[in-house]
Order: sequence, then C-alpha cells, then structure tokens
Amino acid sequence: MHGHEGAAVRRAHRDSGSQLEPPSPYDRTEREVDEDARLAPGATRSRGAGHRAAPEEPDPARTCFERDRDRILHGTTAFRRLAGKTQVFIFPEDHQRTRLTHALEVTQVATSIARACRLNVALTEAIALGHDCGHGPGGHASEDAFSPFLPDGYDHAVWGADVVLAPLNLCAETLDGVRNHSWSRPAPATPEGEVVSWADRIAYVCHDFEDAAHVGIVSPSDLPDEVRELCGTPRREQLHAFITAVVAATTRTGVIGMDEGPADALAAFRRFNYERIYMRPESVTQAGQVITVLRALVEHYAGDPAGLPSDARPPDLDSGTDEAVRAAITYVGGMTDRYAFGQAIALLDWDPTQLPRGVDFRS
Repeated sequence: MHGHEGAAVRRAHRDSGSQLEPPSPYDRTEREVDEDARLAPGATRSRGAGHRAAPEEPDPARTCFERDRDRILHGTTAFRRLAGKTQVFIFPEDHQRTRLTHALEVTQVATSIARACRLNVALTEAIALGHDCGHGPGGHASEDAFSPFLPDGYDHAVWGADVVLAPLNLCAETLDGVRNHSWSRPAPATPEGEVVSWADRIAYVCHDFEDAAHVGIVSPSDLPDEVRELCGTPRREQLHAFITAVVAATTRTGVIGMDEGPADALAAFRRFNYERIYMRPESVTQAGQVITVLRALVEHYAGDPAGLPSDARPPDLDSGTDEAVRAAITYVGGMTDRYAFGQAIALLDWDPTQLPRGVDFRS
C-alpha cells in the first residue's frame, strides 16, 4: 500500500477526488493576528515562542500554545501512562474511566467553554491535557502516600508542573495553569487556567457518578433533588447544564464562574460523590492499601537507589539521602497501577491478596 498516483502528487485513496484551490500557508504570524482580532479582551494571546524558562526560536507554523499542546501529547510518557492510572476504580473495567480518559473529557469540557467565551483554545487545551500528569498510581491516594517524604508534601498539580512537565520547557502560562488547576491552590494567572479548573470539576463529578452507577454503587434516583432538577441524570444533560452555566455567567459578567443556583448544584453533586463513592468503606480500604504499597516502594528505592533505572538515577546518589528519596518518588510516581503493584510483588514479596481488589496480574 504505497498510495496512488495523481495528477501532481501521490494520493492515499485510488478514488480520491478532493481538490482545493492551492491555499497559501497559514503561518504562525497570520494566526497570531487572527487570534488577536478574534479573542475577547483579557484572553491570553500567543506571542512568538512564548515565555519559556529556556528561550527558543518561534515555530514557523504553530503558535506557542499549540506547540505546548503537541509537546504534552507527543513528548512525555507521563501523559500516555495516564491510561494505566486510577481515576476512581483501580484497574478499571472496559467502560470505566482511567486518568487518561478523564484528561480527555476535561479537555473537551474546557475547550467548549473557552471557544464560546472567545478565550485561547490552544492554551486551554494544553493545560487540560497536562493537568493530571503529576498523579501517581492509585489516584489521589498517591498524594497521601508520598507527602510524608517531602517537606512541603506532595501535590499532584505542583509536582505535575514543576517536576513532570518542566523538562518540556513549556510556556509559563501553561505550567501555571497545570500548577494551579486544583481549587485548593492559588488562582491561575490566566482565564484559560480558570476555565480548566471548572472543567476538571464538572467532568469528574459527572463521569465518576456515571462509572459508579454503571457498577451499581449508586443509582440515578439517589442524586439530591437540586441536582436532578437542574441537570437531570444522564451525563450528557449534566455536562450541558454545567457548561452552559459557566458560559452564561462568564459572557454576562466577564468572571469565570457560575451563578449561585448551578454552582450550588455542582457542589451538592460533588458532596454526594464524596459521601457515596470516594469515601465509601471499600474505597477507603483500597486507598489504604495503595498508600502502604507506594510508601514501601519509595522506601525500597530510596534505600537502594542503584535499583533505579539509569535515566531515573542522578549521578553519585547515596542511599537514604533527600535526593535519593526524591528520585524514588519521581520514579514510583511515574509508574502505572499495574507496574507499581507488580513491582511490590517482584521486589518486596508482597502478598497479592493484600493488593487492591480489581488488580489482575494474570496477563
């Protein structure tokens, strides 16, 4: 299959009939001009190579934020490994979300809002795709596992920006959006970053409920009345209601947010998920098992840094030092669920029956 000869160039399909009036290249400078005219006042503009820790030459075709998006997609294993990391359920079934599908759904919600509000869609997309790259195996339990080893604790948002994605030399605005997407953090410096903060919560509240309902942990009829009255029970209606609420409030006031009614409904939805899904006894037990395994792995590698892969081991690394602990956290934090629990069995003789239920090592 080498393609097919056409009038001037080789074509993919024998019967291809597509023909354009030959377009002139749509280069970065033209895109920046168009962007400047199209975006709302206060939206983030793309400028040349962008604000990067290490100066670079601008890309001839892509804006600086399009370049960031592409680097996250293609330039880091951390993004790809999200496919093997927990969203809610460890080693999920085919129809349940992983941390990767969560990132993709956040991106869809965020870009829908950004496009409607005339914000920078490429920057929004880059932040959303990268926002969870700092998560370790087992979801949020990894933060509790790693925090005791670090003076300032382990925050997946900060770690994702400053450790995982920093080597990509991303724009300051992109890293800021990743670093501050959690509501417990300071506000992002850009409106696009704030959109991702809302999109993250909207997406996970809706899809985590759908996953839990799929396996019978909760039922749509269990939802609080204020949630069902505002947005119904199907995910598509819920997403539509909350996205519409952000767009309506933002385009009316210029503030990235929701009016009181839908904001209260989203908060009630999130409380329901915490009480009935995230903090149910089985989830708490599972989180405890994850924490125990990950701490043991960090202690193992920190005590024997020679066991770290060469690309994860700084030179002259002595066992038990702060540098060894940080290298161990960086390595263990980058693992998928399956690999982390497999290493616990292989290196620490871990009893498989003491691993979180749902992890399957037969394949």
